[in-house]
Amino acid sequence: MSLDPITPDDIEALAVGSWILGTGGGGSPYLGLLNMRRLYAEGHRVELMSPFDLADEAWVALVSNMGAPLVGQERLADSRNIARAVTLQEQVSGIKFAAVMSLEIGGNNAIQPLMAAAHLGLPVVDADTMGRAYPEAQMTSVAVGDLKPYPCALYDPRGIEAVVTKVPSWKWMERVSRKICVEMGSIASTCKAPRSGREIKDWGIHFTVTKAISIGRRVREARRRHEDPIVATLEETGGKQLFFGKIIDVTRRTTEGFLRGCAVIEGLDEDRASRLEIEFQNEWVVAWRDSKPLAMSPDLICVLDPVSGDAFGTETVRYGMQVTVVALPAPPVFLTPKGLQHVGPRAFGYDLDFRSVFDS
Repeated sequence: MSLDPITPDDIEALAVGSWILGTGGGGSPYLGLLNMRRLYAEGHRVELMSPFDLADEAWVALVSNMGAPLVGQERLADSRNIARAVTLQEQVSGIKFAAVMSLEIGGNNAIQPLMAAAHLGLPVVDADTMGRAYPEAQMTSVAVGDLKPYPCALYDPRGIEAVVTKVPSWKWMERVSRKICVEMGSIASTCKAPRSGREIKDWGIHFTVTKAISIGRRVREARRRHEDPIVATLEETGGKQLFFGKIIDVTRRTTEGFLRGCAVIEGLDEDRASRLEIEFQNEWVVAWRDSKPLAMSPDLICVLDPVSGDAFGTETVRYGMQVTVVALPAPPVFLTPKGLQHVGPRAFGYDLDFRSVFDS
């Protein structure tokens, strides 16, 4: 098995790239980045491994923060919380984890496995189960694969520990764990159902950590060279620019453990005289240009700073910001008929048939 050291520069790039892949959600990676800077300053180190180096029978911990991104701005990230969720899952399941992996590569949830691994001395698997960020438990590749959804361990920094031991479906796991999360203050550290190495090989979305790092490196290099960071992102990902304009209105509310709302963007330059509205549930879900659907999940809708290339989260966009909206291709598993049942626009309650911006 080959383990590659994750350098401090890799972590800086991961924070940039994962925020872009977060499609507005996953939580800002800034606080996780501060945690990793401190852990590395204290001498901790983390290593990355290929998913295909996992033994079939090895157990992998899938970790994430669950809840509303806006709450994450108020309750600061602590690496010990996510490490405790992993050890709690080990105790409940009676197993020993061989590695840690991100549930979603988007935003701060890309940093969570690194924080856990630093405390636990485990490698991080170069994969996740979304290829981006999604708001609900059934919106994963392992759910599309009908893998077992339980048990799920949740930990709160006040010392509250909860485990969902059995549910009949992934949607029930979402409903039950979300209720617990809301009672914890709409944010909780979680370790999802343990996955075997075989399951990760079959159903994981592979090499997304290195993908996020590569995107971040391209953006940071573009800044250093005073080049266009948006072009760098599109070249690295095969994405498309959709719109350029200024935020003129944002409505949002935290409800049932989600951040929901809509951002309205008035077009500038070539998009002048047009308006883009993007609705979100933690993540950007559907974009409407002049009242016509333009882009939708599972295509990744990303709202970026045209100067720095950094992403804006649904909890951080505000009136007056100039933004560039781009779309990135979705992982193939979510473009199948079954995948679209889990993450297509109808899964979010929209009466729309999925149409990719990359089909035109």
